[in-house]
Amino acid sequence: MPKVVIPGERRKAVGDAVVRIMIRTGVEGASLRNLAGETGLSVGAIRHYFESHEELVAFSMRELGRRIRQRVATRLGRLPADGLSSTALVAELLAELLPLDRARREDMGAWLAFAGAARTQPALHAVADEHHELTCCLITRILEQAIGQGAVPAGADLGIECLRLSALLDGLTMQAVLHPQRTTPDLLTDVLRRNVQSLAERTSA
Repeated sequence: MPKVVIPGERRKAVGDAVVRIMIRTGVEGASLRNLAGETGLSVGAIRHYFESHEELVAFSMRELGRRIRQRVATRLGRLPADGLSSTALVAELLAELLPLDRARREDMGAWLAFAGAARTQPALHAVADEHHELTCCLITRILEQAIGQGAVPAGADLGIECLRLSALLDGLTMQAVLHPQRTTPDLLTDVLRRNVQSLAERTSA
């Protein structure tokens, strides 16, 4: 009996293959020829699912962003009612967005490659903007729950603090990807924890 191919699953599999290639070689390596070799599909079969190479790369970037955010969203959804009752717990949750293990280092490395290409490619720039907005919504949701549970004072300016934390996470991620020997997971989590603690102290003053 012939295997039933589900288009959505095939598109996702091709998108995952793009990310694997970018982890190894950067955005320059994500050619249709290399992708065909990675997936075992013909170039024609890949083109059946994506109208252009630009659409393929943008789809892959969007799926990677979704995977990065999902780590936090999944853990947030599993928290008990008092799961964000301290700044340490807030920092622990936000740390899901940092490259603290191999899987996250690879994902973040690929994301930075996508982000670099987004500077000159409008389709990727739109995906980068979308990811930024959705990540900020996620951070805001975390802060709102932390305020509700008393870990962060109610006087916190959520817009400012979300931007501050987003910039911190971006900077730590870049440092960890570019300088992994100097920027250890323990150092990353310590810097994040100190910044979340300072947020609580600053807004309670």
